[in-house]
Amino acid sequence: MAGKKREIQLQAVVNSQSLWDEMLQNKGLTVIDVYQAWCGPCKAMQPLFRKLKNELNEDELLHFVVAEADNIVTLQPFRDKCEPVFLFSVNGKIIARINGANAPLVNKKITNLINEEKKIAAGEMVRPQYREIVFVDSDVEDAGEAHSESAEQLYIIVIIKPDAVMTRKSLEIKKKIIEAGYVLEIEDKRVLTEQQAREFYSRKAEEPDFQDFVLFMTSGVSHILVISQGDEEQPDLKETEPDPEMEAKEADEDHHEEVRTPVKKKHDSLQEYLERQHVSQFCDIEENLTDTNHFIDILFPDFKNMKNLKLEKTLAFLRPRLFQEKREHVLKIIEDEGFKILMQRQIILSEEEAQTLCREYENEDYFENVIEQMTSGPSLALVLLRDCGLQHWKNLIGPSSVEKAKEHLPESLCVRFAMEDLPINQLYGSDSLEEAEKEIQYFFPSQDTLALIKPHVTHEQREEILKLIRETGFEITQMKEVVLNEEAAEKIYSKIKGRDFYQDVLQMLSEGPSLVMVLTKWNAVSDWRRLMGPIDPDEAKLLSPDSIRAHFGRSTLKNAVHGSSTIYEAMETISRMFEDFIPENHEGN
Repeated sequence: MAGKKREIQLQAVVNSQSLWDEMLQNKGLTVIDVYQAWCGPCKAMQPLFRKLKNELNEDELLHFVVAEADNIVTLQPFRDKCEPVFLFSVNGKIIARINGANAPLVNKKITNLINEEKKIAAGEMVRPQYREIVFVDSDVEDAGEAHSESAEQLYIIVIIKPDAVMTRKSLEIKKKIIEAGYVLEIEDKRVLTEQQAREFYSRKAEEPDFQDFVLFMTSGVSHILVISQGDEEQPDLKETEPDPEMEAKEADEDHHEEVRTPVKKKHDSLQEYLERQHVSQFCDIEENLTDTNHFIDILFPDFKNMKNLKLEKTLAFLRPRLFQEKREHVLKIIEDEGFKILMQRQIILSEEEAQTLCREYENEDYFENVIEQMTSGPSLALVLLRDCGLQHWKNLIGPSSVEKAKEHLPESLCVRFAMEDLPINQLYGSDSLEEAEKEIQYFFPSQDTLALIKPHVTHEQREEILKLIRETGFEITQMKEVVLNEEAAEKIYSKIKGRDFYQDVLQMLSEGPSLVMVLTKWNAVSDWRRLMGPIDPDEAKLLSPDSIRAHFGRSTLKNAVHGSSTIYEAMETISRMFEDFIPENHEGN
């Protein structure tokens, strides 16, 4: 009888809709074991719950409940399911779900949520904006998405640290992750806020140097990746054979008699794999399924919509005659088809470049004529972005020859813009994403410039400027907030040090923190100067009304932003402000 009494005290019984509604009034965290009347609650988890109740519940923030699905309308989707389900309610909102008696995962989830509740109660953090999950019947197609940790699509978050981003280790790490069979779903470069860093690294919170670590993680740009295991079976990342005895032992742990999970071949975790690849010190990984969902909501609130879009870049070319005669017509079609033109430039191709782009015609009688026309004047090179952009552009322009286009795609641009004396497609598109990346880098080589947002710019205005920077195709490669004292200011404004107004500049910079950035794109120096606008905001409003200074400048001194004047100045200033930064290759056309 004593044991029975302890169980009742440990887990309150909820077996009606009214008791369920009453249970949702609990303050703090409530862990709910959803069960069927015919199989009962999951006894295998009760020792863990009792242990956590004793260790964590001094503030009465942790509650345990067993809820019978058969008698509760809200839990109807769980009826007739034999697998244990654990729901997590925070202040009346169901914010997470774990399928299966996975003791380590449940333990970590409860510990993390209780630690959050304690910090919130102590005023050390703001309550996260959790999204409430919706229960659906998994047997009904298109019934919606449940925020479940046993869902088919599981995600992992990788944060590449600021020092690794500065030394351009991101590309190597991404390459190794993709080679291991993972799929890169979405990525971004940004400076983590203090709250984001504290939440993501909450497991380190008790370490003595945690505050210094948070300062480091918010000191510069991190590269954030969301990856999945894709649709195919994950390759074995471990080079040794699995231990059958260990697998059998692990399969028996944390499961009660009624539930048996099939034993799967054990693989290295991504963390273990990257350790063997000697790059784990440059990044941190979150593989806990509940936590990844939480952090995706914080870091990528529009993740589902973004994931459903397969945004692709492709190189596009208008050959010289088409460029001269029908440029505006073609650009209008590109716009109407939903493409965004990220970059464009006029270029006169060398003979070698023309031969490379036209190699598919090299066995044709008219090849020499093609090369002559391709080098006769400027072509227009474009970088286009769109959902499924590469294939859509290929379908739009049609086959490489007019003859094939007339036979197979008579509505294609190849036919619409055919030239009588040259039987080839007057438009070009990359053959693959790999080719597109190489061709874009060749015709639009990356360049770095230094940019500064001045202290008088408000936080809201700063966010608008950063949004504009990204929308105009710049990548924010490095970023840090710093109050520019005289020594630091000289690294940026050295060429005006002797001017009469220099002291006024120093006074303006000392009024608060500036945001110092490295911006990267093709033609970055001149494009950033164009986006800034004239030095005098009044002149900017007249001559360049869409520029940053026209919108946010107050005076010639407080004109919102600053940028390098030349490539050489940019390289010199960046090397002074970001000493470990490895610049892009500046060689190009």
